[in-house]
Amino acid sequence: MNGELSLAHLVGEASLLVQLVMLILLSASVASWMLILQHWQLFRRVRAEAEAFEGRFWSGRELAEIHREVRDGESRGQAAIFEAGYNEFSRLPRGAPVLDTVQRAMRVVLNREVDGLEHRLGWLATIGSVSPYVGLFGTVWGIMNSFTALGDVQQATLARVAPGIAEALFATAMGLFAAIPAVIAYNRFSQQAERLAERYDNFIEEFGTLLLRHAGR
Repeated sequence: MNGELSLAHLVGEASLLVQLVMLILLSASVASWMLILQHWQLFRRVRAEAEAFEGRFWSGRELAEIHREVRDGESRGQAAIFEAGYNEFSRLPRGAPVLDTVQRAMRVVLNREVDGLEHRLGWLATIGSVSPYVGLFGTVWGIMNSFTALGDVQQATLARVAPGIAEALFATAMGLFAAIPAVIAYNRFSQQAERLAERYDNFIEEFGTLLLRHAGR
């Protein structure tokens, strides 16, 4: 309880500018955790959908049957790539180049899906890179105020400078608290997006080869 009261007192007694810095860092931390939760749910859902679709696709069923299921549902990820490729393949006249045309259509959808995975990831990178500097600014300002206040007293004591230094260090701690999870999450989600993009790209190659065999029959 005393720690909580002293912390509240520390924030309440901080200078207006340092309080503003703390508010910015608190808002950045809340926004960061919201983005982390959203992307965690997104990548979990996308991986589950990829596993489910690959199970259907490699089950030996007819492509037309899979296409009807995808068309009647909400296609995302590999399902959306499959639908684009199958639709393009169905419209091609006999004798037209299959592989390049179909893969080009699928890669357009791949880029769109990857953009969706990376949507707002840049905010995590921004929070992770900027927050320590915002906290450092609050630290410098708090320490500067502490030493400036010494000019108005006859005798400098630790009790006079301690509150200002404490609020300054607290601003630094808040900057790190906002930055570290954001950086870790950004790196983690970026790696997952790259792996999913590679997975989609491999599917395009495999599906294109399969359609090429169908065209040759």
